[in-house]
Amino acid sequence: MPVPPPPVTIPAPTSQDSAPPDRACVNLRWALALLDGLVAAGVRHLVLSPGSRSTPLVLAGQRHPALTLTPILDERSAAFFALGLARASGQAVALLATSGSAPAHWYPAVMEANEAGIPLILLSADRPPELRGWGANQTTDQTRLFGVQVRDFFDPGPPVADPAIRRALTALGYRAVSLSRGHRPGPVHINLPFREPLVPSADCGPDLAPATSLDPAPVSLPDGGGQREPTLVPRPAARARADLPPGLAERLRGRGLIYCGPDHPRPGFPAAVLRCATALGIPVLADPLSELRCGQPLDLYPGHLISRYKSLVRNPAAAHALRPDWVLRFGRAPVSRTVLEWLPGIPVILADPTERWSDPAHDLARPGSLHLNLEPIALCEALTATPPSVTDSAWMTRWTDAEARLAALTVDYLAQAPWCEAHLIRDLMTSLPAGEGLLCANSLPIRQFETWSGTRAAPLRVFCNRGLSGIDGQLSTLAGLNAAGIPTTGLLGDLSFLHDLSGLALAAGLDRPCILVNNGGGRIFDYLPQHDLPGYERLWRTPQNVDVGALCQAFGLQHRRVSDGLAWRSALAEGLTGQRGLIIEVLMDAYQSQAIHLEFRRRVAEAELSA
Repeated sequence: MPVPPPPVTIPAPTSQDSAPPDRACVNLRWALALLDGLVAAGVRHLVLSPGSRSTPLVLAGQRHPALTLTPILDERSAAFFALGLARASGQAVALLATSGSAPAHWYPAVMEANEAGIPLILLSADRPPELRGWGANQTTDQTRLFGVQVRDFFDPGPPVADPAIRRALTALGYRAVSLSRGHRPGPVHINLPFREPLVPSADCGPDLAPATSLDPAPVSLPDGGGQREPTLVPRPAARARADLPPGLAERLRGRGLIYCGPDHPRPGFPAAVLRCATALGIPVLADPLSELRCGQPLDLYPGHLISRYKSLVRNPAAAHALRPDWVLRFGRAPVSRTVLEWLPGIPVILADPTERWSDPAHDLARPGSLHLNLEPIALCEALTATPPSVTDSAWMTRWTDAEARLAALTVDYLAQAPWCEAHLIRDLMTSLPAGEGLLCANSLPIRQFETWSGTRAAPLRVFCNRGLSGIDGQLSTLAGLNAAGIPTTGLLGDLSFLHDLSGLALAAGLDRPCILVNNGGGRIFDYLPQHDLPGYERLWRTPQNVDVGALCQAFGLQHRRVSDGLAWRSALAEGLTGQRGLIIEVLMDAYQSQAIHLEFRRRVAEAELSA
């Protein structure tokens, strides 16, 4: 007869009551150790969304006096708030969510932070390993959830009662922040599994207090007017000596120009690049996100700062006369298709200490091009000290004259044109207080700002989530910018406004107004080939029938609806004199606005702009 198998003993299920009585305290000590490392490396803000599994980290955050905790219900809104806070402050910001689908809602903001180089520390609470893959509730595979979108990923495992390992966790927090703010800034993900119980049932002892043992990371505070804010830590991998790299001088012969694209603020760079342009006798084309259009002493560098390049190259004669032999680039590549289509085929010298290949036209592979791992200020100083060649003075004069003629044409045209977004942007440039900020949403607002803003002597920080150019998270980003201490006005389209309704829950704390240009849908497509496709109105423009005033009332916000210049300027003045949580809805006739813009393009194309 076969021998029967031995009886199988099934252990009794483990309950919270049978768990070690100090496990919740172990969790809390573990969480405090991690936050110690984050704080030591410079983190001062923890943005969190409510949840159960993340409780040990919330309790630890409450005990840490150096941390400001900001709870935000919607994880996507929380992530964009943290993005705006980190962008404006220059500090890494920690972001916390519970397990399951919660951290997945961060993904759009994480992608933007990756492309734009914004330091975020992503803290996702998780179920312990024994529950993964067994159908446990609210449990999924969170390891490497963000793939290539993060600079690094760590999963230190569940908490243990070992002081040596806790010290390693503190070092991990410090390391994560250093990575996020380092040579190539961006998000870092730490996945943190916790076993129950999560809430201590009694006092965990006198040793449960922040005990940061690491020196705080140095934070540089630039001198100057306006908001004093920390900057990203220096990037040690980049060369900083003020000498010319081999082969550069030979490439900078003939007619050149400098293009400054979107980039992080670098104290001293605007003055350095303008001194360099003056020494070389070449113009500087200033992207609106380059920190160059506002706050520069233009009288010291007459004619060298060019802001109307996008319109200039729409004029065939000017585009030909102003085409350079080489381009020295700082920051990311131009986003404007008009500019990109004008520059390809020209040798490019890209100075980028992050070693990104921001080269959508693949010009860096052309003969004469060069990719330099150099700090921009150091390169500008070297070129200023020993300029490799002297450009024909007629080259700079040609640019100066063209910019002046286009500026005069613009003033004359807008003086007789019906009121539109161009007038609104000019009012913002003259009205926003020095040292404040302006967030432009993607699609039309940032493009129209690039066309119409010009320059101004007073400082102004211009923000835009241009890493991926998405319209999502705009209100939440605006709230984060304001929370960083920079009073920031928002300029949004109706679709970007409605795309982030969760952000309305944060809008009551806005120090400056959010301007909603309501033109009935995605009007950027009116300028694109999709305009002639079947079903265009329903499938691309997608106008929304929403009462913005009723929305604002539901969220306890102030709302002004305007449709002309006089009412608009009155509402703007109200928003800039202390009225918090104000939404200014500007009703814009989209068809008239399009006609105004297209007529301006036609006049620019036919004007005599180059000698």
